Amino acid sequence: MVPANMVAEAFANTFTPMCLFLIWFGTIIGIIFGSIPGLSATMAVVLFLPLTFGMETTQGLALLCGLYMGGISGGLISAILLKIPGTPSSISTVFDGGPMAEKGEAGRALGVGILFSFLGSVLGIFALMFVSPLLAKVCLLFSAADYFAVAVFALSIIASLSGKDMLNGLIAGLIGIALSMVGMAPIDAVVRFTFGNYQLMSGFDITVLLIGVFAITDIILSGFGREHLADKMEKKKYKLKGYGLSMKKFMEQIPNTIISSIIGIGIGILPGIGGSTSGLLAYTAARNRSKYPEKFGTGIIDGVIASETANNATIGGSMIPLLCMGIPGNTVSAIFLGGLQVHAISPGPLIFNKSGQYVYGIYLALIISSIFMLIFERAGLPIFVKLLDIPKHILLPCIVVMCCVGGYSSNSRVFDVQCILFFGLLGLLFKVLKIPSTPLIIGFIVGSMFEENLRQALQAGHGSWTVFLSRPIAMAFLIITVVSCAMTVRKNMQDKKAAEAAGKEFDTSEEDG
Repeated sequence: MVPANMVAEAFANTFTPMCLFLIWFGTIIGIIFGSIPGLSATMAVVLFLPLTFGMETTQGLALLCGLYMGGISGGLISAILLKIPGTPSSISTVFDGGPMAEKGEAGRALGVGILFSFLGSVLGIFALMFVSPLLAKVCLLFSAADYFAVAVFALSIIASLSGKDMLNGLIAGLIGIALSMVGMAPIDAVVRFTFGNYQLMSGFDITVLLIGVFAITDIILSGFGREHLADKMEKKKYKLKGYGLSMKKFMEQIPNTIISSIIGIGIGILPGIGGSTSGLLAYTAARNRSKYPEKFGTGIIDGVIASETANNATIGGSMIPLLCMGIPGNTVSAIFLGGLQVHAISPGPLIFNKSGQYVYGIYLALIISSIFMLIFERAGLPIFVKLLDIPKHILLPCIVVMCCVGGYSSNSRVFDVQCILFFGLLGLLFKVLKIPSTPLIIGFIVGSMFEENLRQALQAGHGSWTVFLSRPIAMAFLIITVVSCAMTVRKNMQDKKAAEAAGKEFDTSEEDG
């Protein structure tokens, strides 16, 4: 039963002029970041996270919700007009959105994308509202041993995030775990890995790590291609009336919308996979179900609808494991976890009892930001399109300044600004060595949960490792972890064999030629 007083408090805190303004502001800034190639929803949330530290809790979380919602949706603008996805989530939007723009239907593609982004967001939020409380009740049965097994499962996701080179992904994850152990130990407060530097006693700040790895690294990489910084990209012209489709066409697309939303929500709930995967899966599913699959990739609205509905439905789905279990569903929700921790909100099964008013505030902020996104993305489309003309040599220095200010404001330490540069260079090294950075973040966030629950479980079991085998929930998660890793290894081996076979066929054809 939902406590009426918490819901009333959530409404009272959210429907204030300041909070509504922050949602509106966050949504617009998110759309801007999402629409400009090279920026992203992740960068938007990272840059503005430090600004939320001094805000009232509901207002700070509302700003992050607006940035998240706008950033994911904004990627469709450049995906359609430039054939360059503004965010990774919009990769599959390019497949049909780009050809539609080339055929003179850019306006229709934009309108359809905006409308179904909204519908996907709303369906994802409803799933968040109804699934989260049920999952939280199940999680109340968890002990320290069970949470340790959940942490092991979350770390196993690193394997699926590592692409074809699992070793590099595991290296990144282990580095993330090592970084999470810098400072004082969680139970006995023993100082470790500080090398005599008192600044490291409190460990590394999650905000500083995120800004360095995701913002500074990308800016440095853009600097290496400085001859292209002043380039202007050729945009397709568009005319848009309404949202680009009739009621009859809308009704025909309802099955596509529902199935794509389910895919997006499901992928969002699975930690670490992300909106780009959900969009690609929904696009593939729509093509496989279609009566005219040969038209996909030539410019039809079915592909745009599947992609945009799924990647926006992932927003609500990714928040479910975050709120109920403290496991981020994707990179943006990992940053969102940092925002919750700053405001002393502990994700987990008790979050609805201890901080219910803020959880319901998140629900309301997501709904309001999705409405703002629908209205302002459509009305402000000419302005957002103009922003694509801003040269990067003007834009990127401003972002660097914001990064430094954001890093300093988290703890008011110049040391954190230095750490931003360090993590930016670490991210650059990862790029050069082709090591994925997302496992680093997962390892850093889950590392403390892994260590703390391991030690608590061993203390409860008087040092015996059988404590993990005596708990059904822990055993289930450990078995799932083993199966997940085995499937990932098997898939990588199959892909490697397929690539080798394709290479042999190519060599044979060359010899015959």
